[in-house]
Amino acid sequence: MPFRYFLKQLILPPGVLFLLLLIAWWLRRSWPRLSALCFVLGLGGLWLMSLPIVVEMAARSLETEPALLERQWADLARQADAIVVLGSGRERADPAWSGEDQPTGVAVERLRYAARLAKASGLPLLTSGGLHYGSPPSEAQIMADTLHDDFGVTVRWKEEQSRTTWENAQMSAALLLPQGIKRVVVVTQAWHMQRSLWSFEQSGFSVVAAPVGFLSVDNARPFGGWMPESKSVWQSGQLLNEAVGLLGYRLFYRGSSDGLGNAAGQQRPAQQ
Repeated sequence: MPFRYFLKQLILPPGVLFLLLLIAWWLRRSWPRLSALCFVLGLGGLWLMSLPIVVEMAARSLETEPALLERQWADLARQADAIVVLGSGRERADPAWSGEDQPTGVAVERLRYAARLAKASGLPLLTSGGLHYGSPPSEAQIMADTLHDDFGVTVRWKEEQSRTTWENAQMSAALLLPQGIKRVVVVTQAWHMQRSLWSFEQSGFSVVAAPVGFLSVDNARPFGGWMPESKSVWQSGQLLNEAVGLLGYRLFYRGSSDGLGNAAGQQRPAQQ
């Protein structure tokens, strides 16, 4: 797992862009033209990743599912049997919380939305997310505690083993399908929803998308978003990771539903 993480950070931006800058410095005397090309690609890539307008435009290709309108929330009980909220990492040993692990800001955004949907629809909740390098508590437990303590919502199921979006879907299916729960509302970031929908549908579910945290909306930044911002580098990295993940899932996981069901022939519920 640590090696896989290292390799992923190295080959995806911004890691590969910093690597290009290092190569440019290393080749500056022996191969000046190649050095210049590496420098332009590395610096140019970092500049593009830092622009809010680039984030906004890139997100449009990933954020294809519309937001649920507030008037639709109460109707979810007619379209689904449960709400599944996906984990998004943790903040380790936060001193502000007596050294206990806490959900990330992205995860809290999902939890807040899931809590609103649960209260409006009455649907039960499942939190999905595994351990951090084998160390408890699980992300699912951390999210369940936050939902209970901060939003007054009790979680019915916790899927505590998954490490990827595919495993979120497969292991949630192992919990819910035997209980006859085949229709779920999936809560995750808008840019993560395409991969999540595909994974859950491949695992045998009919899915209602409940995306949050849209990056494709007007960024309302000075100069139209053409000034570099540090936050945009992180956001661009998330979008690139998602695009690569979406392609990889469709190449490597198609048809690998482990007997839990397949989305072929299933109909997505209409979002009225």
